[in-house]
Amino acid sequence: MKQKFNVNIKRHILLPVVASGLFLTTASFQNDFFEIAKQIEIFTEMYKQINMNYVDETNPADLMDNAIEGMVGELDPYTVFWTEQEVEKSKINQRGSYTGIGAVVSTREDKVIVVEPWKDQPADKAGLKAGDEIISIDGVNLADYKENAGDLLKGSPDTKLEVVYKRNGKKSNATITRKGVKVKAVPFYDMVTPDIGYIVLSKFNKKASSETKTALSELKDRGAKKVILDLRGNPGGLLSEAVNVSNIFIGKEKLITSTKSAIEQYNRTYLTKRNAYDADIPVAVLINGRSASASEIVSGSIQDYDRGVVIGARSFGKGLVQRPKPLSYGTQVKITISRYYTPSGRCIQALDYWNRDEDGNAVRTKEKDYKAFKTVNSGRTVYDGGGVQPDIELSSAAYSPITTALLKQNAIFDYGTYYYYNKPAVTNKDAFKFTDADFMDFVNWVEKQGFDFETETEKAFSKAYKTAVTEELNDDISTSYNAMKSAINQAKKQEILDKKAEVMSLLSDEIVKRYFYRDGLYEYQLQNNEIIREAVDVLNDQKRYDKILK
Repeated sequence: MKQKFNVNIKRHILLPVVASGLFLTTASFQNDFFEIAKQIEIFTEMYKQINMNYVDETNPADLMDNAIEGMVGELDPYTVFWTEQEVEKSKINQRGSYTGIGAVVSTREDKVIVVEPWKDQPADKAGLKAGDEIISIDGVNLADYKENAGDLLKGSPDTKLEVVYKRNGKKSNATITRKGVKVKAVPFYDMVTPDIGYIVLSKFNKKASSETKTALSELKDRGAKKVILDLRGNPGGLLSEAVNVSNIFIGKEKLITSTKSAIEQYNRTYLTKRNAYDADIPVAVLINGRSASASEIVSGSIQDYDRGVVIGARSFGKGLVQRPKPLSYGTQVKITISRYYTPSGRCIQALDYWNRDEDGNAVRTKEKDYKAFKTVNSGRTVYDGGGVQPDIELSSAAYSPITTALLKQNAIFDYGTYYYYNKPAVTNKDAFKFTDADFMDFVNWVEKQGFDFETETEKAFSKAYKTAVTEELNDDISTSYNAMKSAINQAKKQEILDKKAEVMSLLSDEIVKRYFYRDGLYEYQLQNNEIIREAVDVLNDQKRYDKILK
């Protein structure tokens, strides 16, 4: 839940927020000086008049939050206002360490759910497991707590907190001692074959390039002559670290990315600064639809310099650059200032937030409108259109709409919890297999749970039906509408069956992680993941590898 400021602070920061965000020494500001000043004055007067004269009592803090959200909501989802707590969270993500319980938690409708306790960290040692619902923290009932409940889990090192949690309907207590937790950019690396190393790079914090280089060095000492760099699910992070990671494989003074903006000072080029750590080792880079931003800079530069083979599914397409600007009282506004481009000139950004469709949704570039570009060294044809299109595309790497819906509604995660407590324990990850019978049990479980996966088709029908109700036509079409809903539900169930392979893969991963933690999951994937196997096949076939790059 978004942190709210108290009323007094809100009243004081109104003008400073606007002023520090707008009074920039830019040409656009100078040209629009009068218009900006005029709009500030109008807004200030309106804000005051509403608070003083509205028929019901108003909450100035809520009014201001809504005004800010409305303003940035017309831009793009990455231009946002950060409270003081959110600023601190951003700093933690960048530096890669914090003091807490050592677990991933998520908030669902005022519930705090343990998503993943990290092995041997405080939450794990206290006995918490994935799927546990934390009810109270140090006597604070989370159902009544209106701020960000996750902040209650943080604190000074070696301090204790008492939590009450629910597991399978039963309440239990635990005492957790907070500790300093290091968040690794490279959480896992190992040999996948006697001469192929495998590195997972999960985030681009300040340690990303140093940890990647260390991992590669150790793998080479163990005999690695080729390497797989796994960027799947990596949401990005620091631009400087994306350049530094690319520099591990790409030589000195090479363009890695450029940024372009309407504001001249934000037009920049980013070059590698050092000699490559290894400019020759064959590389396979794995990406998917959740690889974004810095991940796309690395995979795009590797591809554009023909430095390695990119495998998986088209990346997310987050090519907008943000920069935080300080505001009053420790707050910030994170503003989109420019767009990323790969060395060949491709724009990474997929969605156009400035040219929306009739429903107000950002427009995605259609495939027929993709533009062709040439790679730097061999002149291979690559395309823009948002994100990085792999050299080898695998259907199993691209989540279908129904699989995405299952993930968003936490069906995969919740079934993992159900499986952990209701099925025989998994004692050997190497022998574990999620069977066809298990899959059908999942399908039936989803149906019983009544998970609501709303497709785009359903959204359109629902919108039309609401219009019909407004126009008092619903009595005439309700029977047809209900029949259509029933048909769509049957089609969705069939869609789950049709996407059996990708759903089973996700379920297998979730269950293995419950028993063997994340390291065990990575070890399991080395032997069972189709995309990793494809990367191994390509790296073991020199002719195929060379043909792709030339």
